Amino acid sequence: MPPPKDVVKIAIQMVGAIPQLIELQQTKPLASVLKDVCDAWSLPNAERYALQYADGRQTYITESDQEAEQLYVGIQSKNVDVKTDSLKKLASLSQDITFAQEFISRNGLKQIYSIVEEGNDAGEMLAHTLKAFTELMEHDFVSWENLSTVFIKKIVSYVNMNAVDASIQQLSLSILENMVPTSRLLFEVVKKEVTLDRLLTHLQVTNAQLQLKAMALLIALLLSATDAERRDMLEYLREKNIRQFIHKNIIHSSEPLGDEMAHYLYVLQSVSLNLCEHRMKMAMDPYSQEQRDLLQSLRQTAFESESEASAGTFSTERRRSLCAKEFRKLGFMNNSNPAEDLRRAPPGLLALDNMVYFSRNTPNAYSRFVLENSSREDKHECPFARSSIQLTLILCEILHIGEPCSETAQAFYPMFFGQDHFFEELFCICIQLVNKTWKEMRATQEDFDKVMQVVREQITRTLSLKPTSLELFKTRVNALNYSEILKLRQTERLHQEETLAVPVLELREKLKPELLELIRQQRLLHLCEGTLFRKISSRRRQDKLWYCRLSPNHKVLHYGDVEEGVQSPPIESLSEKIPVADMKMLLVGKECPHTKEKSSGKQNKDVLELAFSIVHDVEEYCLNFIAPTRYEFCLWTDGLNVLLGKEMTSERTQTDLDVLLSMELKLRLLDLENISIPDDPPPIPKPPSNLNFCYDFSHVEQ
Repeated sequence: MPPPKDVVKIAIQMVGAIPQLIELQQTKPLASVLKDVCDAWSLPNAERYALQYADGRQTYITESDQEAEQLYVGIQSKNVDVKTDSLKKLASLSQDITFAQEFISRNGLKQIYSIVEEGNDAGEMLAHTLKAFTELMEHDFVSWENLSTVFIKKIVSYVNMNAVDASIQQLSLSILENMVPTSRLLFEVVKKEVTLDRLLTHLQVTNAQLQLKAMALLIALLLSATDAERRDMLEYLREKNIRQFIHKNIIHSSEPLGDEMAHYLYVLQSVSLNLCEHRMKMAMDPYSQEQRDLLQSLRQTAFESESEASAGTFSTERRRSLCAKEFRKLGFMNNSNPAEDLRRAPPGLLALDNMVYFSRNTPNAYSRFVLENSSREDKHECPFARSSIQLTLILCEILHIGEPCSETAQAFYPMFFGQDHFFEELFCICIQLVNKTWKEMRATQEDFDKVMQVVREQITRTLSLKPTSLELFKTRVNALNYSEILKLRQTERLHQEETLAVPVLELREKLKPELLELIRQQRLLHLCEGTLFRKISSRRRQDKLWYCRLSPNHKVLHYGDVEEGVQSPPIESLSEKIPVADMKMLLVGKECPHTKEKSSGKQNKDVLELAFSIVHDVEEYCLNFIAPTRYEFCLWTDGLNVLLGKEMTSERTQTDLDVLLSMELKLRLLDLENISIPDDPPPIPKPPSNLNFCYDFSHVEQ
């Protein structure tokens, strides 16, 4: 008779004792189990012992143990070797939440503080101390605001000193990065003590990890700053040419760009572009002399010679009429009061800023644009102002200006870091593209929206190629002219139309089951290859990694922590596992326990889209994931649904199915190329009146 489901057999061993094989009843209190184990070995004080996993990470099963007490005593030892070994082991075991809770409850952090504040220990011992402190604080049992001023200044001194081991500086930078988002007071302390110049010095070292930690702290400071502080910090960094340094020494470095650095570059790009948000949301004030002067400068730059010649000879009324005519030539819809065109926000004053930048920095191109359209026949002129306002709005939407930073995104434009005034320079290229496309389309005023739609498509298709410089962007976007856009659209439309015929749709339905099975096998194969996941805490994006993969027989999920740089660890190195048979359900998005703990702000939208959890054994036990990309999220959720015997529900399934169906249909219909497929099958001809047309072998000639 098989044992009950809540009873498992486990082996327990202890140094100097004969191992025990016991039947562990999972409903039985752990204290009672420990008492039985200790009694078998004749050990007193069972409450002083704990069960600990023997394989992989030595995590504890109980909430009370002797290890915490031993290490608590060990880190206070006068013997340097004992103290160093204790700190090293403490740094390793502190990753376990149960051990960390026990150590902290013994006031262990106070001893850590003392080692750092006294500053007598250095080198390897200090590195282990800082590592242990970081791991203990990750569990959020203790507030960062409890840190003493002396402790913080000591950590800051390790960052600011030159003659300090790189590993200590890395850990110190990481501690400060954790500290900054937790409170305004700590942000101000770190911002004051660690200057931007010092961070830039660390960014320019050859040590990639130190460079990464310096960038992480810089990004943490930028994200925690007020709008005014952030603007000042970015302006200072611009003066120090940080963009050019990043473009040359990080993006185009011989070393490959890691995920973590890619994320920080994305954030730096995002917060820099978001400086435009203030002007984007501000409508023009017709009573502001400064804004009116900017508006008038557009007219004066375009028609300067005409205006000066007539200024002294015309009356006020005639001069006003001339101004209105010139504003009409500039493409303002309300030429008598052009400020009205800029009342829409977004794009607000950002559109005016772009027009003024274009007129001042490329005056020849600006004059050519305006004068060329002034001489065109009515309705065929491309309105500069109206186009500029709409183009500014399109660029804001494409570049996500005003949107909060994603916590996981890594998509940045390399050309952003190769150019100061990136947004304005991009506008200058694209506004000339508008004029070019307008002429190619032979557009009239009624076609304005169609032209801007084509321009949006030209920009997005070119940006998707990730050009490395604005010059390259300009070359490619101009090569993607209106006729090329039409060809692309026609190809996509024909592809869609040929798959909509009734016989083809019937064939699609017949092919679906076979292709869906192919997709299922691909998903399981991807799970067997495994994926590197990044841990994300409630405070920040962490640099800790873990790997998860499915066993080749599809029966067990193996997972465990890995070091940076490990691409595909063998299954044997992943210490923890979940039998597929024990998986109960898959949770995604808001249903996941690790997303419920986080705030529900906009900035966590991307985390919600990438979060999923496996519930196993009972509902309280979950393995929580944050997928590195939407693609990985789709493949993993599909694969887990296959293991659970459910349908694949991700959008990627439909995309892959469409691609496979398209390929299979093209192969099946290859012989019918250039032959139109009717919607209805051809009629079946009537049977012949005489069916006696077969040769009769019965009358064989003799």
